Amino acid sequence: MAGDDTIKTQNHNGKEVIDHNSPLYLHASDYPKSMHVNEMMNFLFPKNKTGFIGGSIKKPDTEYEKYLPWMHCNEMIKSWLTTEMEKEICNNVKYVKTATEIWQDLKERFGKESAPKAYELKQAMNSTRQDDTTISAYYTRLCVLWDEMETFLPTPRCSCNGCSCDHTKKLT
Repeated sequence: MAGDDTIKTQNHNGKEVIDHNSPLYLHASDYPKSMHVNEMMNFLFPKNKTGFIGGSIKKPDTEYEKYLPWMHCNEMIKSWLTTEMEKEICNNVKYVKTATEIWQDLKERFGKESAPKAYELKQAMNSTRQDDTTISAYYTRLCVLWDEMETFLPTPRCSCNGCSCDHTKKLT
């Protein structure tokens, strides 16, 4: 695409800097606070960094101008991914070379069909009581659990025209 090879622009002092719209741009305040998949994607998307974990932003050749900025971004994203990890998991991915490889490992390890996590969420839903909290706080807590459960065990949706698939059987 036109313009994709240009990653630098000049600042007000005439110094060449990486264009802030480039996925290779890193800002000093870029830092996620959580490791949940949705939160990480919400963090990376507006910063144009999802290609690093999805694999669409490939490692350039070492002599190419984008190599060092790519390395900086890759290493930063790797640190974002591993910061909140349990030590055992972090030890398993610490020698991985790219953020894409870490993301793939995490997807394989903690994919959507995580039965232990789904069981844990079901237990939390069953044990959640209003007690002395407000209705609003109680309902909010349940909504959080339902939303989290939806990420692990999505509700089947009808995909046929006129609903001949009887998707309600998939709910049990």
